[in-house]
Amino acid sequence: MVRIRLTRVGKKGQPSYRVVVVDSRKKRDGAYIENIGYYDPLVEPAKIKVKEDRALYWLSQGAQPSQSVRQLFTKQGIMKRFVENQHKSPQKHGEDLAMGGV
Repeated sequence: MVRIRLTRVGKKGQPSYRVVVVDSRKKRDGAYIENIGYYDPLVEPAKIKVKEDRALYWLSQGAQPSQSVRQLFTKQGIMKRFVENQHKSPQKHGEDLAMGGV
């Protein structure tokens, strides 16, 4: 299963995190598939930067966000956009052909 989770970087006592797409069986700081952003909790307010298009792509491919990443995505509005995209009714193949065939 593919997950979207945080991997820790930074010095001891000064954590910052990368938002990465990773196989769920890998270690926390192990090899990842793609780096899609970062999160710095020490600055006020916390600095969050995520490539929204890549996050939406991986969510649509079935990647499961960790609880902490889900909260970050909710703050950024990414989860709301993902849910809205999921609830849009896709056009049926027959309707598409009927419109283009004329």
